[in-house]
Amino acid sequence: PEVINGRTHKATVVDLSPWVEYEFRVVASNSVGIGEPSRPSALLKTKAAVPVVAPTNVSGGGGSRSELVITWEPVPEELQNGEGFGYIVMFRPLGSTTWTKAVVASVEASKYVYRNESITPLSPFEVKVGVYNNEGEGTLSFITIVYSGEDEPQIAPAGASALSVSAAEVEVSWQPIAWNRHTGRVLGYEVRQL
Repeated sequence: PEVINGRTHKATVVDLSPWVEYEFRVVASNSVGIGEPSRPSALLKTKAAVPVVAPTNVSGGGGSRSELVITWEPVPEELQNGEGFGYIVMFRPLGSTTWTKAVVASVEASKYVYRNESITPLSPFEVKVGVYNNEGEGTLSFITIVYSGEDEPQIAPAGASALSVSAAEVEVSWQPIAWNRHTGRVLGYEVRQL
């Protein structure tokens, strides 16, 4: 409370954050004004609680063939609410009903890589990341779609032809590779002379 009756000698302070150290001062006031504050109390840490803030910026993708790379922004220490803090990573193939769950026990972690030879390249997964500490499991992030790693293109460009432009130059052309699950995203081409 902002103002406490002059005959009261204690107060309950509310809306503090869990597992944070606080110190307190008391100031006396009357109709003339406010006096000097007391000396600070000893540091007091509030009790731990289940974390309530989920990781943000959950995304991922990339990685190698047969990998699902999941990333997130770590939760700051002041929002971890207790000791034994870590992350719960949950994912499932898009359209599946069963979640796979992994625990990442590092406070600083911001990435999880799931490897499985049965993952096909560029497969969509539903992903969510949650938090836990010694008090229990906390909030999960919203579901995000993340794609598994790509494979190298399995199809060669077709229709390669060369045209002499000058004594020192040749123009090479080809038909681009269309995007699909087997080719992945074609980021560029390499022209080699034989």
